[in-house]
Amino acid sequence: MLDQIMTTFGTLLSPHGPAVQAATSFTPSDYCVRFFLQLAIILMTCRIVGWLGRKLLGQPQVVGEMIAGVVLGPSLFGLLAPDLQSAVFPEETSNILYVGAQLGVGLYMFIVGLSLRLDHVQAKARAAMAVSAAGIAAPFLLAALITPGLLAVDGLFSEGISQGSATLFLGACIALTAFPMLARIINERGLAHSSLGTLSLTAGAFDDAASWCVLAIVLATFGAGPGVAVVAIGGALLYGAFMLIVGRRLLAPLGRMVEAEGEMSMTVLAITLALFSCSAFLMDAIGIHAIFGGFLLGACMPRGLFVAELKRKVEPLVVVLLLPMFFTYSGLNTRMDMVNSFTLLATALGILLVSILAKFGACWAAARLAGEDNRTALGIGALMNARGLMELIIINIGLQKGIIGPTLFAMLVLMAIVTTMMAGPLFELVYGRRARGRRVGRFR
Repeated sequence: MLDQIMTTFGTLLSPHGPAVQAATSFTPSDYCVRFFLQLAIILMTCRIVGWLGRKLLGQPQVVGEMIAGVVLGPSLFGLLAPDLQSAVFPEETSNILYVGAQLGVGLYMFIVGLSLRLDHVQAKARAAMAVSAAGIAAPFLLAALITPGLLAVDGLFSEGISQGSATLFLGACIALTAFPMLARIINERGLAHSSLGTLSLTAGAFDDAASWCVLAIVLATFGAGPGVAVVAIGGALLYGAFMLIVGRRLLAPLGRMVEAEGEMSMTVLAITLALFSCSAFLMDAIGIHAIFGGFLLGACMPRGLFVAELKRKVEPLVVVLLLPMFFTYSGLNTRMDMVNSFTLLATALGILLVSILAKFGACWAAARLAGEDNRTALGIGALMNARGLMELIIINIGLQKGIIGPTLFAMLVLMAIVTTMMAGPLFELVYGRRARGRRVGRFR
C-alpha cells in the first residue's frame, strides 16, 4: 500500500507526469508546485529534528537543522525512498533553493553583525589577532602535511588540481570557524559583552575573512585567473575600510529616525534591506561572498533601538524560514554512502582529528600566550573549533567549482557537523559552569 502511494505521489510530481506530459522542461507552475512542497517539508523536518536535538542531545536548534539537511538528502531520504526523494527535490529546482539559501545565510550574518561591539573589538584586537593567527597557521600547516595523502585517493579532489591549490583549499576549510554558531552560543549564555565573547567573535571574523581570501586565490589558480584574487582581496579591504571609516557616519541618520519615532517604520526597514542587498551584491560580485557584505554592514549599523527593532522584525523570518533552506541545499549535495570503505572511513576520521587539533589546540595555546587564563583559553578553543554554517558554505563552493569531489564533500560535512556538535557541550564543560558561577555570585 505504501509503495503504491509513493509511486502515485512520485508520478504526480514528475515533470513527465499527467499534468505536463507534453512539456520538455519545467514550467513556472511546476517550479511553484515543488517549491511550496519542498518548503513545507523542510520547515517541518528542521523543527522536528531540531526539537529532538535539544531534548535528547542538548544541542541548539541550528545543529538539529544541519542534521535535518542531511536527512532530507540522498544520505537518508534518498536511501530509503529514492524515487520519492528525487520527485520532491528534482535537480531542476536546485537553483531556486540555492537562491533562498544564500538569502537566508546572508541575512543571518547581517543579524550577527548587528551584535558585534566595535569598541570591544578594538580593545581586544591584539589578543584576537594572536588567536586568529594561530587558528589560521596551524590548519594550513597540518593541511600541507595531509594533502599529499588525500591526493593519492581517487575522487577526493578533482583531476589535475595542483598540490598547492588542494592544500590551500583544505587549509581554508579547516581554518574556518562557525561564526553564526559561535555568536549564538555566546549570546545564549549572556557573554556577548565579555572578554571571551568579544575575543572569540573578533578572532572568528578574522579567520573566516582570511579563509575566504585564500579561497579566492584557489579559484584564481584553478582557472579563474589571477585577477580574481586581486579584485577579491583588494576590493574587500577597500570596502571594509570605507564602511568602518565613512559608512558608519552615513548610516547614523537611520538610527536617529528610529529613535525619534520610537519604532522602525516600513520605509526605514526597506532602506535597510536594500542596503543589505547592495552590500551582499558587492561582496559577491568581487568574489568574496555575500555573507561578508551582510556581516560588515551589520557591524556598521547604528546601535540602540535601531538594532532591537530590526532584530524583532527580521530575525524570526530568517531563522525559521530561510536558514533551513540553506541546510537542506547542502544536505542534497551530501552523499554519506560514498564513504563506503575502511580506507575512506579512516580518511574521514583523520580529517576530523586533524581539524580538531589544528583549531582547538592552536587557539587555546594562542589565547594562553596572549594572557588569558586557562579556562578562558579552553572556552575560546572550544568555540573556535566549531565550523557549522561557514564550513557548509565554503565546501559547497568547492563542490560547485569542481575543486573537490562528492566523497571529500561528504567527509567535510561530517567534520562540520561533529565539530559543531562538540562546541556547546565542550564549552559548557570547560567554561560554562564558571560563567554561571560568576553571575550567581554577583546576585548574592
